[in-house]
Amino acid sequence: MIMALGIYQNMKTLLMLIPSRMENRYWSAVLTVLLALSAFPSHSSDRDREGRLVEEIEANLFDGEVISLLPDGKTFAAVEMASQTGTARGAVVLLHGRGFHADWPENVGPLRVGLAEAGWHTLSLQMPVLEKSAKYFDYLPVLPEALPRIDAALAHLKDQNISPVVLLAHSCGAHMAMLWMEQHADSGIDAFVGIGMGATDYKQPMRHPFPFASVKVPVLDLYGEEDYPAVHRMAPERLDLINQGGNALSRLIVSPGADHYFTDNSDQLIEEVSTWLDSLGWD
Repeated sequence: MIMALGIYQNMKTLLMLIPSRMENRYWSAVLTVLLALSAFPSHSSDRDREGRLVEEIEANLFDGEVISLLPDGKTFAAVEMASQTGTARGAVVLLHGRGFHADWPENVGPLRVGLAEAGWHTLSLQMPVLEKSAKYFDYLPVLPEALPRIDAALAHLKDQNISPVVLLAHSCGAHMAMLWMEQHADSGIDAFVGIGMGATDYKQPMRHPFPFASVKVPVLDLYGEEDYPAVHRMAPERLDLINQGGNALSRLIVSPGADHYFTDNSDQLIEEVSTWLDSLGWD
């Protein structure tokens, strides 16, 4: 908006100096275009940093393999791991938190491996990232970049005839997943797990609503006892919307002693998610 006002003032001065009505009409048209462009600035994720994160995954990966998926001509990486118990019980697509990678050792890495050991085919997606200092509002313009990645993951699993499919997302990954559900509801997935949902930054309230009233599949809302205040504060709202969705298997669970990232509590995270998935009775 500030940039738009600066453009407006400069163009206004130029218009006053040009005597011709034709030139005035021309520059007025230019001004209109410039204002429109400034109102919708172009933003994209940091592909260079994403590439470095993928290199970090490849250098440290012990379980599973890094694959490439191709949404709309833009390749991105994912870490795929087959069920370690033989026939897959289904698939879990994992979306990591802000600025991390698809095998982050604190939470999503152990979770994808633990679920594979429990019989699930796991597919952990590398999500769009920005620089380390980026906040929630910085990520808002790049959230849509996650949508074709989720679509590509679901198509990949469909090609392998793996079902049912669970979409699981942590923190900023949950913002990306919820934006996807705003557009698709629960089409293509059979359950959703949101971990630490509603986390933003100081004086940066959520700009997208929780979509759960239109989600009919089972939903697990999981967060830590020591999670961020916003996650706790909005829990009643999330629960009300989940109840409006109407699935009797949906749950809200507070994990004792855990923080937002489940620091030093990855085993507890795996247990919470696995137990709820068991309760769905898909075996």
